[in-house]
Amino acid sequence: MGIIKNYLVENYRHFNSATVIDASKAYVDHLNNDGIMMMTLAGAMSTAELGISLSKMIREDKVHAITCTGANLEEDLFNLVAHDSYKRIPNYRDLSPEDEQKLLDSHLNRVTDTCIPEEEAFRKIEDIVLKHWIEADKKNESFFPHEFLFKIFASKELDHEFQIEKKDSWLYSAFVKQIPIFVPGWEDSTLGNIFAAHCINKDISSPRCVKSGIEYMIELANWYKATSSKNDIGFFQIGGGIAGDFPICVVPMMEQDLQINTPKWAYFCQISDSTTSYGSYSGAVPNEKITWGKLDIETPKFVIESDATIVAPLVFAYVLDL
Repeated sequence: MGIIKNYLVENYRHFNSATVIDASKAYVDHLNNDGIMMMTLAGAMSTAELGISLSKMIREDKVHAITCTGANLEEDLFNLVAHDSYKRIPNYRDLSPEDEQKLLDSHLNRVTDTCIPEEEAFRKIEDIVLKHWIEADKKNESFFPHEFLFKIFASKELDHEFQIEKKDSWLYSAFVKQIPIFVPGWEDSTLGNIFAAHCINKDISSPRCVKSGIEYMIELANWYKATSSKNDIGFFQIGGGIAGDFPICVVPMMEQDLQINTPKWAYFCQISDSTTSYGSYSGAVPNEKITWGKLDIETPKFVIESDATIVAPLVFAYVLDL
């Protein structure tokens, strides 16, 4: 048993800490039974540099597909090429509106205690990806948002700009392993906004060169149908929102709307600090998903009510036996 895993087993015995162990053990059991795991990323996990631990999970075949927000997709790449220009604000709770304006004037966009540099991150990637958008537009081709970023990796045109080890980028590891990625609501991201602006300015003649969320759902349904015919599929959800709600809905969509007999998700765990309240998806307990046809009564279900930036790497360490 690894040092970290041993420490967790010895000390995490009650309440949320016990759930960490229960969920981690069930994760390992799921994999040992030839299970496949979908990981979903909400919040600002990429800016929190979850890639350091998540990349290892991907490389060692502990994660087999990812659904993420457009922000998490791009922010892992931003961190890869602009890490040295990020600015940390440890006293972010003390910032005044005037302090925030100074950050804006310095082209620093704050995410809690971390500022993403506009020129070194957003504009650097914009210049590269715009060429691929325009090329696809001219050829009347279309690709998913993550496929455009994979094209950049494949061309190696940004390799000289990398400021962290490639192994610490979950997106790069996903590219190497060629695991499926699904990005609902991509237009809500910085690159999505930039793409819309170029369409408005007619730099790109049609937005059809970037595939939509509906096309992602169709792709997800095809993947789920093919994969679930051979393996049980688990669901590990970090945060809530569209990153979690979009992929988990594929099962009732196939079952109820397509009338296809579809296996439910075979494992479920959510790390969230949201409380259960009226209509809260992020705080909803797993049993609610039974009524929507997403989970079975027998599905192993866990909710770890804590900060995902603290808990997720510990779960990963347990699964990796570190």
